Amino acid sequence: MALATGAMSIVRAHSSPSRALTASRSLLAFGSNDAVNVSDPAPQRMIPRPTPDPSPTPPPPPAAPAAPAAPVHSAPPPPRPAPPAIVIGSTQQVLINQDRARNGLGPLTWNSCLASVARSNAARMAAQGYISHTNGPNVDLTCGLGRQAGENVGDWSAGVNDAQLNAMFVASPEHLANILGPYHYVASAWVVAPNGYGYIAVEFG
Repeated sequence: MALATGAMSIVRAHSSPSRALTASRSLLAFGSNDAVNVSDPAPQRMIPRPTPDPSPTPPPPPAAPAAPAAPVHSAPPPPRPAPPAIVIGSTQQVLINQDRARNGLGPLTWNSCLASVARSNAARMAAQGYISHTNGPNVDLTCGLGRQAGENVGDWSAGVNDAQLNAMFVASPEHLANILGPYHYVASAWVVAPNGYGYIAVEFG
């Protein structure tokens, strides 16, 4: 025989280089054998031989094409920080994270503040002999983990049985809503009463 109930509390905040051109001229020079008799009515004209020009200066070789600029490599982006390790504190948490993974959701990590709330609530239920919510989600909010909190509680007549209680929670829409809720943290605790009944409280934040 087993019973389970779920509760959820939501708090909303109000809250080419240029080239120069130059002109040049070549000059002709007359040597001693190149004289002309000015009294000669028909002077033999000699066409003076031009002195050989020096070899023209060869044009400068074309400038080598500029080497392509080395590609600028930007520094690689810094490595992304690794996501924080998921702390596992209970079998129930492992089962909840498996449920979330099947639904494409990230895992919940263990939180010691929520664990204190879970232990207190499980002990209260074991002492009173039945399951109930007594402001569990409101107390979860005092852990300062966000603006939403939830709680699943249940019992099992044969003591601690995480697989059975998880199956019961998943089969209940209200409890499943907490398991798949927009939380980041979870904690759970079992307390076994003198009559052998196991009471579990699961806190979400």
